[in-house]
Amino acid sequence: MFLYCVPSAPEVPLIYQAYSKHSDSITVEFGVVSGATSYIIRAENEDGFFSESPVNTSPGTVVGLLPYTQYTLSVMSVNTGGRSQPSLTVNARTVLVAPDLISSSPSSDIIVIEWNPVDHAVLYSLVMTMEGSDTRVRLNTSETNMTFTDLQPGTTYSIKGNAWDPDGNQGDYIIVYQITRPTVPGDVQVQLAPGRSFDLAVYWQVVRGADAYTAVSSTGQNCSSSLGTYCIISPLSCSQNHTITVTAQNEAGPSEPSAPQDLLTFPCPPELVWIEEPTIGNCSVTWSEVQWVDYYIAYVKRDDGLEENCNTTGTTCYFQCICGYTYLSTVFAYNLAGTSPPGQIVNYTTIPCCPNNLSVSLISTETLEISWSSVRGAELYETIAADGSEWIHCNDTAPVCALSDLTCDSLYSVVVRPCSETQGCNNTCSAHTRRTAPCAPVILNVTQVNSSMVEVFWMATNTEANYTVIAMGLPHLLTCSSSGTSCYISVSCGSTYDVSTYATTTAGQSLPSYSIPLETGPCCPETLSVEQVTQSMTNITWSAATGAGSYVTSLTSPRGHARCHTMDKHCLLGCITCGTSYNVSLEAFSITGHKSECSYHGFSASACCPSSVRLYRMDNNTLRVYWRSSPGLYNYTADLHGTRSNYTCSATNGAHGCDISEILCGEVYTVVVAPLTQEGSKVTYCPRRHYSVSCSGNTVGMGVNPT
Repeated sequence: MFLYCVPSAPEVPLIYQAYSKHSDSITVEFGVVSGATSYIIRAENEDGFFSESPVNTSPGTVVGLLPYTQYTLSVMSVNTGGRSQPSLTVNARTVLVAPDLISSSPSSDIIVIEWNPVDHAVLYSLVMTMEGSDTRVRLNTSETNMTFTDLQPGTTYSIKGNAWDPDGNQGDYIIVYQITRPTVPGDVQVQLAPGRSFDLAVYWQVVRGADAYTAVSSTGQNCSSSLGTYCIISPLSCSQNHTITVTAQNEAGPSEPSAPQDLLTFPCPPELVWIEEPTIGNCSVTWSEVQWVDYYIAYVKRDDGLEENCNTTGTTCYFQCICGYTYLSTVFAYNLAGTSPPGQIVNYTTIPCCPNNLSVSLISTETLEISWSSVRGAELYETIAADGSEWIHCNDTAPVCALSDLTCDSLYSVVVRPCSETQGCNNTCSAHTRRTAPCAPVILNVTQVNSSMVEVFWMATNTEANYTVIAMGLPHLLTCSSSGTSCYISVSCGSTYDVSTYATTTAGQSLPSYSIPLETGPCCPETLSVEQVTQSMTNITWSAATGAGSYVTSLTSPRGHARCHTMDKHCLLGCITCGTSYNVSLEAFSITGHKSECSYHGFSASACCPSSVRLYRMDNNTLRVYWRSSPGLYNYTADLHGTRSNYTCSATNGAHGCDISEILCGEVYTVVVAPLTQEGSKVTYCPRRHYSVSCSGNTVGMGVNPT
């Protein structure tokens, strides 16, 4: 049997002190414990942070902490038996973070340090030390920048900085290095460098702390050197006034530029030379201006050997020239450095003369033909026609030109310019004017004023034009004229026309406008009759109407109206009121929808058929016929028809009955009571009633089967 001894956990260590020298760590010093192989430092704060850092011995450091933060720390000893209980805790705060120093040197004796504020910092300390020196400059400030002055040019300085918390604890530190800008290079000299090309050499004396030197000319050219005491600006050009400055550079930036040095080169020949002829016979030679020139000499030689020159400080010389000649010219420039190299040689041939006997004629509505006599020296003729809004060009070698597709009713100014290949065109020729034919009008609308008259409207854009409208129909050709924008044409009903118009001016006649079809409204029927068929129904008939495809007839009165739409020449209208006067109208429609409204004489419906017809037997075999009638003084007739005899009686001025004497009894009579029309005829559509007349008693038997 084997017995094993299990080691026990070590004792709890004792913390002597805890302190922070860096903003992200705290160092803990504690007493070592016998039998412990390692230790664990525990760090916590009120925000829930918790960490355990293993260390081998004392002191031990906890890292990864936040700047200027209070932590509670404890230590546990560890061996193979486990870990001890945590020690008594101590509190410690991390120091402030170091300020983020940003350094710069704006000049050769100044260094500027800037930084962002550090949280909880109340003071900042900066210590500056010059490279190679033990001298230190210490400054404290509550600001976030510091400027060090009276420094050595081109010298490197180290700057150490830290912040202080309100308890007077020094925070983390940072060290930056900054070199001052170099001083201005001295003893600068410029001179032309010998060689196959013209170069400019710049010399200077070296200065402390400079890494490179740059020489800059006022022309924009420059050269640089990192080791030597000179550099070369190349290539040089004529007519240049170089102002040279030199600067020294290092990583802090450039120095101030040196005092300027000047150098002037000989002039260039003019880059551009040209000859012009502003007016016939007067020429000028002009050139572009050259810098750093005192004066120019221009030479002009004619192709027959005659030569002349001009000395001027300007850029133009004038000379007499004759058409048809060629002139050669060159220009030299001069200054104190010497004369320019030979420049370009230009030639000029004078322009040909303007043509004579020019004529302009209108050969179609929008085409002009221009002809003229040939002139000496012209290789090409350019014809230009302008009306103020457009330019039309025609180029040809022949002395004739046709300009087409011109704007109608426009006054064109026509110029013919003779041209040569070397010189161009003569711009001094006079213009001739000619107006084109008027523009074709555009018909805007054709309005039918009445059944026999239409008004034609058009858009007029011409100047002082007369317009003629043509309406072409079968078998008629109708016209009207006006200087305005409309005119009237008498037309026939039920007809179709093609309507167009054209304009006329002193220049000629325009093309006709596009035709617009015109269809007049159909004719009204010459005759129309209304016949009453029943008490509430009429039959209307009418004669045929030219151009009509359908009709709408109407009977209207304050008491109502009736309408019907038909393609026939008759129509049956119902729902009329007896004893009522109606207005009769008819609308005739063409197959395309054109309408004519026709009115006719009125129609009066006959009086209403009486109602409540009764028969009464009176004395002496007399029979009284009684009824109820409509208001009004109408005349009525009562007819009684039996198998053996017939009887009739009448009533006038709105009476309600009439008597029949010597009536035969014992008979069944058919009784019809009807009003009379204004013409005296009897209405035929009133109902018939059957009554039995007995031979005994005083009353008539009840009516049977009234119809």
